[in-house]
Amino acid sequence: MKNKFLLSATCFVSILSFNVLSMNGQASFDLETGAVGTGYNNVRIPGDQGTLFSLKDDLKSKTEIIFRIRVNYTIKSRHTLSLLYAPLETVSNGNLPYNILFEGVTFPANTDLSGTYKFNSYRLTYRYEIVLKPKFEFGLGFTAKIRDAKISLASSGLKSEKANVGFVPIINFRLLCKPSEKVGILLEGDALVAPQGRAEDVLIAATYRISDRLGLKAGYRILEGGADNDVVYNFALFNYASVGLFIYL
Repeated sequence: MKNKFLLSATCFVSILSFNVLSMNGQASFDLETGAVGTGYNNVRIPGDQGTLFSLKDDLKSKTEIIFRIRVNYTIKSRHTLSLLYAPLETVSNGNLPYNILFEGVTFPANTDLSGTYKFNSYRLTYRYEIVLKPKFEFGLGFTAKIRDAKISLASSGLKSEKANVGFVPIINFRLLCKPSEKVGILLEGDALVAPQGRAEDVLIAATYRISDRLGLKAGYRILEGGADNDVVYNFALFNYASVGLFIYL
């Protein structure tokens, strides 16, 4: 999945580079890194029969370093297409004083356990800038998201995992307030609540325009969501301390 996405992104950038020369548009990169910690991560698999446990409180998770890359192409200032690759993987360790039934395998009490939570995201977004003023910008759009998710549990001699690759439609939004030409406050993200579950990935950050070609951002990102059905019960929240670089071509 990752290799396919990178190939698609390479083709996308190549097409953008050509279009930049022939159309009234601008291509840009949004590069982001930082530290992510688990707020909560509650799991029960199967959703109707498994044992409920936490990959944050019962097993202890570590702070992880993350990166994200987005490629944007904006046409006539108002129409933006973008591709995002946002990987996430955390590992939790510990043991519990009771048995855990997880995806068909029973892990005995007082056994050292290692849990892995993966939630890689691949997104194609279209957004239209409804308001475009010197000190205020606001846009709404649609994101087609592919999630590559996996939750696994392992101990000495036992291992079980639940993996899922699926499509999720999400609403995209972006709001930028600019008190000055160089400084801004950015609120952007993807979010949707439905009967099947919910998903929110939202950033609030300060931005600084270094030049016509470069910009900086620093802020807080929240990633939250999950689903509750017979197959899987999982709701998780992650807190990001993020910094990033905008590159305008």
